[in-house]
Amino acid sequence: MAPPHLSFLTDFGLDTAPATCRGVIWSICPDARINDLTHTARAFAVRDAAFLLWSSVPYLPVGVHLAVVDPGVGTARRPIAIRAARGDRFVGPDNGLLVPAAERLGGIAAVHELSNRRLWRDEVSSTFHGRDLFAPVAAHLANGTDIAEVGAAVDPATLVRIAFPEPTVDDGRLETSVLFVDAFGNVRLAGQPSDLAALRGHLEKGDRFTVTAGDVRVEVPWHPTFGAVTTGELLLYEDADYAGLAIGRNQGSAAEHLGLANDARVVVEPT
Repeated sequence: MAPPHLSFLTDFGLDTAPATCRGVIWSICPDARINDLTHTARAFAVRDAAFLLWSSVPYLPVGVHLAVVDPGVGTARRPIAIRAARGDRFVGPDNGLLVPAAERLGGIAAVHELSNRRLWRDEVSSTFHGRDLFAPVAAHLANGTDIAEVGAAVDPATLVRIAFPEPTVDDGRLETSVLFVDAFGNVRLAGQPSDLAALRGHLEKGDRFTVTAGDVRVEVPWHPTFGAVTTGELLLYEDADYAGLAIGRNQGSAAEHLGLANDARVVVEPT
């Protein structure tokens, strides 16, 4: 049998915290294959991390997904494990982080609160549940522990949920907002290429649109690849990671060029 797969996503940054958690996992499940999705999610930004996890999980093997962006660590927020219909188990805080990804894998089949202290480290701090609670529980699940053993069942309807922005196509324009800005400065928008096609009845390479973001108003062409425009030029394209609509800049930052950040309102109209 293949070793258990365990993905790992946090906002812990580049210090030793992720490595410490990996050590805890391997002390319980030595055969675990740990796939570090990222540890540089924007600090405390639960929705950013939820979006990254949601974007990644369809491409991962069935396994355990440990995600910790937890500004409420040590408070009354619940630590939870979710079983998705595909068979994956998610471990992390009940702050909305896990729900979109679990729902993307066929829906939520079961939820349990992490109340079985026998699966935690013996000493549990009030500020590092990633190491002391979430990592050991994820390791036990990867090792074959049934999710029902982590603690009491939870009604999925009581989970904290976060909403991604929704686009609207109306009156000849797409009104949307920024979901996420990646490391290259590419701007992922709420919406799909089909929304642009709906504005003009078709969507072909080179079709031009007017993009308005705050006081900035620019013409931007639709193209399938960055190399279709000159260096420094903007383009609208389908983001391969998100499979949705995005604004990029060939060898540059679209976010910096347009002054865009998460949740900024953007309007796109046919030129």
